Amino acid sequence: MTETPDDLDAYARELDEAHIFHSWSAQTPAHAAAVSIKSGLGSRVWDHAGNQYLDFSSQHVNVNLGHQHPALLDAIRVQSQLLATISPPTANITRGEAAKRLAAIAPDGFNRVFFTNGGSDANENAMRMARLYTGRDKILSAYRSYHGNTGSSIVATGDPRRIPNEFARGHVHFFGPYLYRSEFWATTPEQESERALQHLRRVVEAEGPQSIAAVLLEPVPGTPGVMLPPPGYLSGVRQLCDEYGILLIFDEVMCGFGRTGEWFAFDAFDARPDLITFAKGVNSGYVPIGGVIIDDPIAAFFNERVFPGGLTYSGHPLAAATVVASLDTIASEGILDHVRDIGENHLGPSLRALAERHPSIGEVRGRGVFWVLELVTDRQTREPVPAATMARIRAGLVERGLLPFVSENRIHVFPPCVVTAAEIAEAVVIYDAVLTSELR
Repeated sequence: MTETPDDLDAYARELDEAHIFHSWSAQTPAHAAAVSIKSGLGSRVWDHAGNQYLDFSSQHVNVNLGHQHPALLDAIRVQSQLLATISPPTANITRGEAAKRLAAIAPDGFNRVFFTNGGSDANENAMRMARLYTGRDKILSAYRSYHGNTGSSIVATGDPRRIPNEFARGHVHFFGPYLYRSEFWATTPEQESERALQHLRRVVEAEGPQSIAAVLLEPVPGTPGVMLPPPGYLSGVRQLCDEYGILLIFDEVMCGFGRTGEWFAFDAFDARPDLITFAKGVNSGYVPIGGVIIDDPIAAFFNERVFPGGLTYSGHPLAAATVVASLDTIASEGILDHVRDIGENHLGPSLRALAERHPSIGEVRGRGVFWVLELVTDRQTREPVPAATMARIRAGLVERGLLPFVSENRIHVFPPCVVTAAEIAEAVVIYDAVLTSELR
């Protein structure tokens, strides 16, 4: 019998360092000071010693309904006692109910769902469908984007993590709108939209429209910095795609299921995609799942043609049960209204007030529970705060009891959709203290 160590947090870190190979990092010593988490509830987690942390990253921006939500836990318990797993070719009520609910919140004409294991392979399969349906090869995506870790998804990704992974073909990148650091010398949102659309049109024309299968976009890019699309941009992309017979894929993996106060982030804008990819918040990550919601003409294309793709765990019943529970809970508990209220009346105003006290905050952007503080050394030059300072800021936030999402020169503020006004006030005090300490 193995003796239980006295310090379980130290033991957890010891196991982690000895046996876990971590993503997106060198293995030593990046995780030597990793936070050990024993459990959680709602917007909080705690370690074995009882130290509590506000989870203002929602882990990987997926725990939309918070930790240990009873409806999701009950769904797992009930389904596991009925049927723990079954293969994709079978008919299963739980899987079917999950797909039915997803179709119900999608725009009219989306009735079929292809389930995957997560967001990366959701985008992989959406791109595959687009290429097969159009008979074309190229996928256009933004430089400021993240679409996943797997073969085509990481190459579709625009951020620098794609560079050592560029093994897939047929990918082209363009600059999307980002007024704070405009690539187009724009001074208004309307200018930024118009000029970004003209830039995209020129990329399409230069690449050859007849070679482009799809444009892949996050309606509100999350990892690159929560850039809300300016007026007319998403509808302009839709019009451009229609003009040249190009499909439009919206990646809702991070921004969907309440994160912006809508079922899908694109619901707030005048644009309809051809394929919708999802994961993360669809079931708060309790069991891995993702997928593609498919427009009827594309689904019908494969009625008499084999779709050359599949996954062992596609539509896994435990995951499907949590999707059903999650979507029902979002509706029954009024989560979308709550998120809109939190964003408009608490989180947004609190972050803007923080910016008034701290010149290092160059811009505050966001909606719902999807916000970012962009940090600069000078508001006039907009020079980004250096990486070493951001590392200290991250450490300071953790030390004061908040788990942050920090990327480049930004603090991303991504609490669960169930966060309370009191928890936001508590978090803002922590942000304030750390910014005062590190960026006087």
